[in-house]
Amino acid sequence: MPLLDPIPSPVAHADYAALEWEPLLALVAGFASSPVGRHAILDLKPSTDEAWIAHQHQLTGELRLILSEQISVPLGGLFDPTQHAAKAQIPGAALEATELQAVARLANDVASWQSLLQSPPARILGKLPGLSALSASLTTSLRPLAETIERTIQPDGSLADNASPELHRIRREQERQQRQIEESLRAALRKLSSDGATQEDLITIRGDRFVIPVRAELKRRISGVVHGASSSGQTVYVEPLETIEQNNELVRLLEEEQAEIHRIFVALTRQVGMFAISLVDGARVLALVDSLQARARFARDFECVAPTIAPDLLRLEAARHPLLEKRLRATNGRIVPLTLELTSAQRQLIISGPNTGGKTVTLKTTALLAMMAQAGLPIPATAASFPIFTAFLADIGDAQSIEAALSTFSAHITNLDRLSRLADAHSLVLLDELGSATDPEEGSALAVAIASHFLVAGAWSLISTHHTSLKVYAANTPGVLNAAAGVDELTLAPNYQLRLGAPGASAGIQTAERLGLNASIITAARQRLGSQQVDIARFLDKLHNDLAQLEADRKAAREQQYALNQERAKLAREGDTELRNRTRELEVKLASLLKDFEFQMRETVRAIEDRAAQQKLSKEAERRMIRLRREFQESFNQTVVAHRTGADVNDANAQPHLLRHIAVGDQVRIKSMNKIAVVQREIEKDLFEVALGPIKMRVKRDELSAPSPAAQTTAKPDPLAAARRQKNVHVTVTSANTDDMRMEINLIGRTVDEATEELEKYLDRAFLAGLPRVRIIHGHGAGILRRGVREFLKSHPHVATLAEAPQNEGGQGATLVELRQ
Repeated sequence: MPLLDPIPSPVAHADYAALEWEPLLALVAGFASSPVGRHAILDLKPSTDEAWIAHQHQLTGELRLILSEQISVPLGGLFDPTQHAAKAQIPGAALEATELQAVARLANDVASWQSLLQSPPARILGKLPGLSALSASLTTSLRPLAETIERTIQPDGSLADNASPELHRIRREQERQQRQIEESLRAALRKLSSDGATQEDLITIRGDRFVIPVRAELKRRISGVVHGASSSGQTVYVEPLETIEQNNELVRLLEEEQAEIHRIFVALTRQVGMFAISLVDGARVLALVDSLQARARFARDFECVAPTIAPDLLRLEAARHPLLEKRLRATNGRIVPLTLELTSAQRQLIISGPNTGGKTVTLKTTALLAMMAQAGLPIPATAASFPIFTAFLADIGDAQSIEAALSTFSAHITNLDRLSRLADAHSLVLLDELGSATDPEEGSALAVAIASHFLVAGAWSLISTHHTSLKVYAANTPGVLNAAAGVDELTLAPNYQLRLGAPGASAGIQTAERLGLNASIITAARQRLGSQQVDIARFLDKLHNDLAQLEADRKAAREQQYALNQERAKLAREGDTELRNRTRELEVKLASLLKDFEFQMRETVRAIEDRAAQQKLSKEAERRMIRLRREFQESFNQTVVAHRTGADVNDANAQPHLLRHIAVGDQVRIKSMNKIAVVQREIEKDLFEVALGPIKMRVKRDELSAPSPAAQTTAKPDPLAAARRQKNVHVTVTSANTDDMRMEINLIGRTVDEATEELEKYLDRAFLAGLPRVRIIHGHGAGILRRGVREFLKSHPHVATLAEAPQNEGGQGATLVELRQ
């Protein structure tokens, strides 16, 4: 069973060879970390399953996030463990040391992947839902299995002495037995060396038995067993009789060691069998992860994006053919990006222009990138949108077939017949040099007929041509768009840029001239060129010049817009700086005014001789001063924020510089004249008629402000007059000026809470100003506001009495209040 699931709903018809699909997959597979990952890439095919396509691009995007964190996903130990897992589940089977080591490396890779998903870096936490769901089945930790194998098997494949207690005992006995044998053999060597019987003073091993070398002619002097001779025959290897039993014991210990080693391998294999399902599941996940990582690395190296699926749009922005880009990188060349757009209303593109102008590259790039999108591969472009194609049909290149006895033209026609039978509204058709390789007039007629066939079939098609008739067909047929392959207007050298909306001139004679063809041949060719073709060439030249000028104008406009945006940003920054400076100045002034006001209030309270009254007024003044300071600061901050964000535009409540309540008879100051006038009437919203002496004029609300106390037309009572008239209160010093107070307040339109809050402030100011009587306008309505206001007034300390206003002053819509004096 393969590690990866097959591609769902693969494209039924695709000309992979013509569109260089396999070389593209080989390029991407080079970014994989394991043979399994490389095979997974090489097996990719474009799919028509939109959900699968979207999921593949989502997973690739998540792998790109991981790579962006400089995290290396360990996949070097990935292999297909299916056979190992099956063998491990057979009772008594034993995997080889190399096989067990491979299992340990795979187990470590799976465990590392699990750890990465469980504890990702903070910046990508919660951003890997697809990979987490993909790995949800990996619930068993394989780290213990890997640690057991690594602890038991050494890097060279041998078992560690502590692999088991029995193996440790056997190897210690082997060492002891070997020392005894060596001591016995050295004693024999010393005895024989004095007689000249030994060839060399050393001990060697023959067939798992320790022996000594003896000269062949003297071998009868030594009692023992001969275990062979040297290649020259001059030396024989003898096992003395006194060491035979010792060697027999060593051989027995070696056999015990092999039996214990086999038992350990069987036990390790049995443990692998217990994790067999988890191992295979982990390998399946890592196989896809390696495939995704290869795509992510390719995307990073080639600056790719994830495409979008749009049923009615084929759009490429700054797209590049990856194989061409790779070749150009090797030669320090520069690829020219491709931009084109087709819609459901314009599905056919006729590309014309000079040879080597990039027409074929345009066809191949468009098709290859569409196939990549449907195979879950990122697209080398800045943006890309494709419909889902069920077929990629191409007729590109020299189709001559010697084996089939077909000429180039015959092979093209055979292929075109196949394409015409397969193409439908969900096909992408690519036709290179349509109508070539035959008589120009017949080829032209045939080319138009073929293009028209694919247009009627509804296929998305890109067609390159030199035939003027196809250019005219594109210009006159709805649903068809002309495009010109780029060429330098002066040198006629190709620049590989695609210009939509206009046909291109083939410029065959000019190209031949540029390439150095004999001048006499060039002159003769121009003389034979028909006048109509000359006119068409001139028209196309003029059209491309106009388009070039238009593009230059657009570029200049973009540069000018950029400069304007930069200047606007600069002015905005300067304005912000000025606003911050001005705000700080106003904050300083506000703090100073509040301190002055607080000082005046405290001085006024200290001037009261009655100690009890002074303490009472002092506490009340401190409480109200704290509240006023907080309210002023909040209002100031809100005003600044509103001005910076533009929230104060057309919002009277956010414009504290405007007078909110202007009534007939009020005194106001005209800002532009700095004169005090009296309001006569309200002409319309925010427009008033005021009298300045005998002169009447119309003034807008934002040109009016409250008059300063010094500018009042009539004197007002001292702010402490009310305090003087209170019983047992004597004021000896006054320093505060009175406020400009109106005799009435209008609360219509406010809620009870808003009205009582505003009314409390008004009564405080009226009391300090020494007003004996005020009128509170609350309107009739449902009576809720009237009842709420009157309930508030009944318990207010400044209110002496309250009564309903007479009919000529508002009746039930107003309340008259007598203030305490």
